[in-house]
Amino acid sequence: MQHDLIAQARTWLAEDPDPETRDELAALIEAGATQELAVRFAGTLQFGTAGLRGELGAGPMRMNRSVVIRAAAGLAAYLKAQGQDGGLVVIGYDARYKSADFARDTAAVMTGAGLRAAVLPRPLPTPVLAYAIRHLGAVAGVEVTASHNPPRDNGYKVYLGDGSQIVPPADGEIAAAIAAVGPLADVVRPEDGWEVLGEDVLDAYLARTDAVLSAGSPRTARTVYTAMHGVGTTVLTAAFERAGFPAPVLVAEQAEPDPAFPTVAFPNPEEPGAMDLAFATARRAAPDLIIANDPDADRCAVAVPDPAADGGWRMLRGDEVGALLAAHLVERGASGVFAESIVSSSLLGRIAEKAGLGYEETLTGFKWIARVDGLRYGYEEALGYCVDPEGVRDKDGITAALLVAELASVLKERGRTLLDLLDDLALAHGLHATDQLSVRVEDLTVIADAMARLREQPPTALAGLAVTSAEDLTRGTDRLPPTDGLRYHLEGARVIVRPSGTEPKLKCYLEVVVPVADAAGLPAARARGAELLAAIKRDLAAAAGI
Repeated sequence: MQHDLIAQARTWLAEDPDPETRDELAALIEAGATQELAVRFAGTLQFGTAGLRGELGAGPMRMNRSVVIRAAAGLAAYLKAQGQDGGLVVIGYDARYKSADFARDTAAVMTGAGLRAAVLPRPLPTPVLAYAIRHLGAVAGVEVTASHNPPRDNGYKVYLGDGSQIVPPADGEIAAAIAAVGPLADVVRPEDGWEVLGEDVLDAYLARTDAVLSAGSPRTARTVYTAMHGVGTTVLTAAFERAGFPAPVLVAEQAEPDPAFPTVAFPNPEEPGAMDLAFATARRAAPDLIIANDPDADRCAVAVPDPAADGGWRMLRGDEVGALLAAHLVERGASGVFAESIVSSSLLGRIAEKAGLGYEETLTGFKWIARVDGLRYGYEEALGYCVDPEGVRDKDGITAALLVAELASVLKERGRTLLDLLDDLALAHGLHATDQLSVRVEDLTVIADAMARLREQPPTALAGLAVTSAEDLTRGTDRLPPTDGLRYHLEGARVIVRPSGTEPKLKCYLEVVVPVADAAGLPAARARGAELLAAIKRDLAAAAGI
């Protein structure tokens, strides 16, 4: 067994085109580190609906040039089998370790396979790539990014020619094509032959961002902005300048791309401590709001002044921003369909219904939201917003930031704030309070065990609220395809439990709806909502054994 493992590692080593990972793997073989080698060669990094994502390093269970070349060769084979020979593949990348290398390898493989390849001019936000696919008439797009994962990770996200991320059955067919790739020496990789795009593709995207704003709307909101050590700064500041907003005050320590993400434990605005520097900057600059992007700038976080919050600033939940943007679009006279994933707040459905707009619920991820017929606006609670589906069929943290700034400006002219509008929505539709129980694990069997336990012994009540229906979403529903998840409806509450598709986490999404008679009842309703969420969280953790 040990001999087979070493032989497998030596075979991989002989093919590896990257001196860095070759040295790493050679050292493990030399040291006889069979335990570590067993982990690295336990299988292959699986290509799914999120593409590839994993820790950088040598071996088939890590992200590296060998894995990426195979993925690119499989994607190229799939595209050719679909009759797309000679079609254009656009490739974008972020500023993480190895991103530029992975982008170049992908361009080389596509060129060698008889497709045309074009690479974005520099590390840019993921939505620029999503835009470029449709703008350039490409048959597919690849974005090299691990979004808001830890510094040691990277990933490989695939879009097809409609500008949306892949969904089944394409993901399975691409995975099969990757598995069929033979020796790396047989994958043709020329030294050149692809195009490096100019700044005009970014200029076209920026020109499109203006379309999300109302002509002549106020543009007075002052912002503090953090790119979270990612690639958002130059694009967001350019978009704000074009739109006529005051120049954002940058969180200087996080404004430039840095793959080490030195000031944060996790480069995700939702993680504890990630926004501390932004709050400190805001206390000095006294803006109207804080806007944060994640490292590839497809997500948008918003914080607002709140005297009741520690430090005077409060992060809005993704569901709160989702509802605010929906209300703003309704006021602007939007038509079409509003959509969200099943883990997001039911408030969006109530806003759409009252406005006489269409409403759809999808599985988690913008790969599903972006495919809704007639989509005008889509959002997901994990800080993702699609406010210009004709331009970018994915979440876009740049255009979302513009729309938030416009809304804040409109309210500012009326002497009101985003928090005032949230109060209005609570009075109109009931207070919708949401929270999440998220458990990060080292051992993935913990997640499988928790899901099995909930399936075998589903809770009959949580926080004293009776469970009125329990759905195992692996069976699908009349509106949703199958997915690994559980959904519980309670009296005045809803709970969804699912494994994360991109991280080693079990995620539980909680929502309670508390009726509110008048403004005087809001504080009590908020207290009741917080109390119920805490109790549901406690009871659910016990039921799942986590």
